[in-house]
Amino acid sequence: MLAAAGETGLLSALEGALPRGEQAPHRLAHATPTTRRQSLLTLLFLGAVSLRRTCDLKRYTGDGLGLLTGRQRAYGFWHTERFLSQIAHAGGDETLTDALAAWTCKLWSVGTTPPGSPPPAFYVDGHRKPVFSNHLLPRGLIGRTGKVLGGRALLLLHDALGHPHLSTTHRGDLHLTKGVQEFLARYDRATGGHAVARLIIDREGMASDFLHQLVAQGRTVVTILKSNQ
Repeated sequence: MLAAAGETGLLSALEGALPRGEQAPHRLAHATPTTRRQSLLTLLFLGAVSLRRTCDLKRYTGDGLGLLTGRQRAYGFWHTERFLSQIAHAGGDETLTDALAAWTCKLWSVGTTPPGSPPPAFYVDGHRKPVFSNHLLPRGLIGRTGKVLGGRALLLLHDALGHPHLSTTHRGDLHLTKGVQEFLARYDRATGGHAVARLIIDREGMASDFLHQLVAQGRTVVTILKSNQ
């Protein structure tokens, strides 16, 4: 896994997207390249050692994560949380999201289409996830059921083989027709002009003005009608 992360350019893409200079907090700005890389590897390989969240590092006593990150012992919870907090305060979540979009575009070869062939198909999906928090969150469709305080909306772009290309998180009350325009424009910018020309979307996107705008941008749109009967 470590070799693959380096060979595919993932590590260099993420390292290049980390906040630097005046935009970064003092500790992050003055961290050595080795510390930055080891902190990123800690986050990347949590799942490899059966850790789901950074708080799981509080009770982690194995040596596998340390081996994967090039350390004798893995970074602990507080160091990793501080690293994430510094990135978030400097807007690194946005730059890292764009860097991942550019990386996936190169990894799964989204390039020019041969003459006479249809452009590659992309699927956009919207999901709503419940969020449990000590702070009141904007109430979305999940929140109106009374089961949770609020929710977050997740937009996901993937290709015909299921490879994820871009994922963003929004307010829980975001409707698919209101978020896809900027979502696709962001992917176009992040990938250097590899526009999504053929888009497949479910019935939530069945809005005439929304579809008209997509077609006006030169995109071919296919809507999927699902039935529970």
